[in-house]
Parts: sequence; C-alpha cells; structure tokens
Amino acid sequence: MNLVKKQSIVALQTDIVWENKDANHLVWERLLTQVQPAPETLVVLPEMAASGFSSNLELTAENTNGSSSESVCSRLAALWKIYIICGLVRRTSPDRGLNQSVVFAPDGSELARYTKMQLFALGGEAQVHIPGDHIVITEINGIRTALFICYDLRFPELFREAAKQGAEMIVVIANWPIKRVDHWITLLQARAIENQVWIVGVNRSGNDPHSIYPGQSLMVDCHGVVQTKPTSEEGFLLAHFDIEEQRSWRKEFPALQDRRF
Repeated sequence: MNLVKKQSIVALQTDIVWENKDANHLVWERLLTQVQPAPETLVVLPEMAASGFSSNLELTAENTNGSSSESVCSRLAALWKIYIICGLVRRTSPDRGLNQSVVFAPDGSELARYTKMQLFALGGEAQVHIPGDHIVITEINGIRTALFICYDLRFPELFREAAKQGAEMIVVIANWPIKRVDHWITLLQARAIENQVWIVGVNRSGNDPHSIYPGQSLMVDCHGVVQTKPTSEEGFLLAHFDIEEQRSWRKEFPALQDRRF
C-alpha cells in the first residue's frame, strides 16, 4: 500500500456544456493543462461532467463496453499520472441508466465505480436512473476514500456508514443548484465534522436549461474548516490533505467510538 502524508487534490469546477460530450472533454483537457498537476494528484470533476444533469439517455449515457468519456478520463489519468474522479452515466437498458462516480488510476485503469444511491426524484431522476445499493470505498495513495453524488449529501446515514467502514476522505460530486447553495455548504461541513473526515465537494458552475449553478466547490478538513476559497466561476481549486492530521484527530477526540446506535 502506497502511503503518503499529504494528498494533493484539484477540483475542476466546470461550466458543463449541455449534452455535448466532445465540448466537455475539451474543457477537461484545457483545465488540466492550466493546472499542470503533479503525479499522484487527485483530480475531481462534477456529477454527469460530460453532459450536465439531463434525462436524455441518448446524449448522457456511455456504452457498457467502453465509452468516449471513460476513454478520455483513462487517457488523461495516464498522461498526467494522476487519479481522476469523474461523474458519468452508464446505460443498462434502452430507458434506464446509472448515475456514477468513476475513479481512474495513474496508469489509466479503472479503480472504482460507485452508483448514486439517493436519486433526486423531484428532478425526475428516478424516471431514468436506477439507484445503487451499496457504499464504495477505494484507496487513493493509501487513503480510504468514499464516493458519493449530489443528493446523497442530504442522507447522513450513508456518510456515517462510510465512516464506520473506515473512510478517511469522502468525495461528493454534484450538480447542485444556486437556490439551495447554503444547504450545500452547510451539509458538506456537517458531514466532515460528524464523521471526522476530509470532504471534497465538487459542484459545477454556469447554467443549463433548467437551473443556475453556483460552483462553490469546497475542500473541508476534518474539523469542518474550509481549506479553499469558493468561487462561482469555471476553473480549478487546489488543496493538500494531511492524512496524519485526520488520523491524529480521531485518536485525540474519539467521538466515533462513542456512538451507541
């Protein structure tokens, strides 16, 4: 197991081009060229990063036997020798798909794949996507990392279960609208504090035909302190996660061990 004391994390807060995968792939490449990430950096893109939060599976879904967006992520991970987490849609039938968070390793291989468990029924998501049924935790540079997507953030029991399973960092990717941005910020900080984990929340910016998005991607430490300066513009944010600080805090203040239920 490759252990590092500090994990460099980059949030790519993109203004997703509506239902246009090719255009979004170019944005990813442009931003990575600006960032020039060091090897082993974790780069995180928003939910449904190749299309936006659309119900049109013909334009959002990737092929089950490999896809253009997954191929782009794999190529970029291998090119820069970085980890990439990206929100993509995997089709399961003509009228159903899976809203997923996929992790690619520095050699371009797929490391983990999580399917969103709490679908946003109010936005019609339950009509096109099938919910996942289990938490996914993977190791990134020796750091146990849990994956969640957008509406999952409103369900604290999912995050507590991830902490019980040993998660030290949690990555939440989203298309979270501006009218509920205060909820986004507060819940990210709460999930970090109550589970004594680092939270990486990556939201999109810009707008689509249905909503305006505020960006406000956050890196929150295990004390609930925001480590980056939030912005509404397309671009990138950088933070460094000190795993030893997080592990020491859990030993110093063992609140998770005191839970009764």
